[in-house]
Amino acid sequence: MSKLSNHEPLPAGVPARILVVDDHPLVRAGLAQLISQQPGLICCGQADTAAAALAAVPMLHPHLVTVDLRLKGGDGLSLIKDLNLQFPSLLTLVISQSDEMVFAERVLKLGARGYLMKERATEEVLAAIHALLAGKIYLSSAVAAFALGRPDRTGAEAADRPLGNLSIRELQVFQLLGAGLNNRKIAQHLGVSIKTIEAHRENLKVKLGITNAPQLLRYATEQVNGPGSPPRFNDPLPP
Repeated sequence: MSKLSNHEPLPAGVPARILVVDDHPLVRAGLAQLISQQPGLICCGQADTAAAALAAVPMLHPHLVTVDLRLKGGDGLSLIKDLNLQFPSLLTLVISQSDEMVFAERVLKLGARGYLMKERATEEVLAAIHALLAGKIYLSSAVAAFALGRPDRTGAEAADRPLGNLSIRELQVFQLLGAGLNNRKIAQHLGVSIKTIEAHRENLKVKLGITNAPQLLRYATEQVNGPGSPPRFNDPLPP
């Protein structure tokens, strides 16, 4: 865990205020309870959308925000970028079920300071929060080794993760597809044209070796929501 020069630890005796952002109410409640039971930490609020999170920060004044990459009507990647731009001193810890070997490096580039898989959240979330508050980056040992240029994966294993070849924008489109948004809603969310989204979807199919729209949707759904997850339709997705 490396030290960050632009994020100073809190003064002794000052409780850290944590904002929990997740689209699942049970997850939010669980994290809030876990955090509030820890001395020196306070869960100051919860949000289930990017818009609600951005509105809550100036009112609640959190020191740290936990962010899920899957949010209602949006994506955590855009939220992380906006939080970093609007509140540069705010710490962001991603807690997600999306593959850390794909997303961790991307979210760090967007301004997050840590990445934790939800399957390990119960046992590691407090350690991750304290690491960020101490001015450090929190990553799993596998991701840290990969980021340092010492991947503990074989070439074949790396080839099995084609999402690593996607650009940030393509990854955003992929994530929003997995969240159940159609082309029109993705275009509105990202502020681009529908034709641009259609082009991104074609690029996704090529880069991921997928031949048709249903396969792309199924793959996006499983990567964003977990294996075996059914598509989450906000409204019908076009081919």
